[in-house]
Amino acid sequence: MHGVLSEWRPVVDETIESLFPRAIDDAYLTEFFGEATYAYDPAALQRALSDPIWDLLDRGGKRWRAVLFLLFVEAFGDDPDSYLEYAAIPEILHNGTIIVDDVEDGATHRRGDPALHHAFGTDVALNAGNAMYFLPLKIVTRNPGELPADVRLDAYEMLMYELNRTHLGQGMDIHWHNEAEISITEAEYLEMCACKTGCLGRIVARLAAIVTDNRDADRAVAEYAEEMSIAFQIADDVLDVEHALQEGGDFGKGVGNDVREGKKTLMVIHAAEHADPEAIARLEEILWADKNTDEEVVEAIGILEAAGSVEYARDVAVELAESSKSRLDGLGLEPGPEAKLTAFADFVVDRER
Repeated sequence: MHGVLSEWRPVVDETIESLFPRAIDDAYLTEFFGEATYAYDPAALQRALSDPIWDLLDRGGKRWRAVLFLLFVEAFGDDPDSYLEYAAIPEILHNGTIIVDDVEDGATHRRGDPALHHAFGTDVALNAGNAMYFLPLKIVTRNPGELPADVRLDAYEMLMYELNRTHLGQGMDIHWHNEAEISITEAEYLEMCACKTGCLGRIVARLAAIVTDNRDADRAVAEYAEEMSIAFQIADDVLDVEHALQEGGDFGKGVGNDVREGKKTLMVIHAAEHADPEAIARLEEILWADKNTDEEVVEAIGILEAAGSVEYARDVAVELAESSKSRLDGLGLEPGPEAKLTAFADFVVDRER
């Protein structure tokens, strides 16, 4: 999958830049947003929107949501090059959620550099992140490919439905983060992931089905994307723990972050149900602390390991990835792209980063 991602990423970035250029001027603002009622201030919008957004985009990211969209288009028998602007929609949305999430989670860093609210200020970061929720809607309005009105309406309604559900997921996650006790169930955790992470995956798959007029496949591809996205999130949490274990307690910034941030991951929920009461109390104490030493992070991870929670979470991720692949059966997808979609589900749980 690394080859597919590296092949498409430059094309995706070029497309995003064509929709939201690095340098903002009056001509772009008028063309994209319409005539000013009085007068735009391009310099202000450069500093408050373009600069922070491109600062984040230039830090990296696999662009796998955009690439997955293009794979679906190809699997439906259409030309991916004809839908590049639509591929930018889930990627822009994803990066917008990152900016806002970092503010809400009190994150210090993102992709190796200070989080945007530290680099540009909380006000600028929040406005830029929120703008990235709405910029993609302009793509549907501009109507690349000249889609029929009913197709565009379906795309709008789908985006509104899924974006609303992302905030349900974030709301649950924020509330749990502010509770000292580990009281949530596995089902509640999976629903949070289905909303917070899964809905962006569902947007990828459903948008591809809608714009290529394969709406009869909407539900099946949405289920594939949702389960694959949840598997991705759980596998990501497991990787965070495994990297900390590999470092043996002598690690720096960026490793063991889930423990430091007090996240209620699937591993934590499993441990709360299977560890002894004393270990659970200690785990809650570490997760609830404002700051943790490296030794405390290792201690918390040791509790997860001893309860079998790391292995359990890894198994759940694999099961979800396997289930996601079965959702593609019987859709009549093109064999080559379908094989890549299957490989993508394996990639999310087999990757090392």
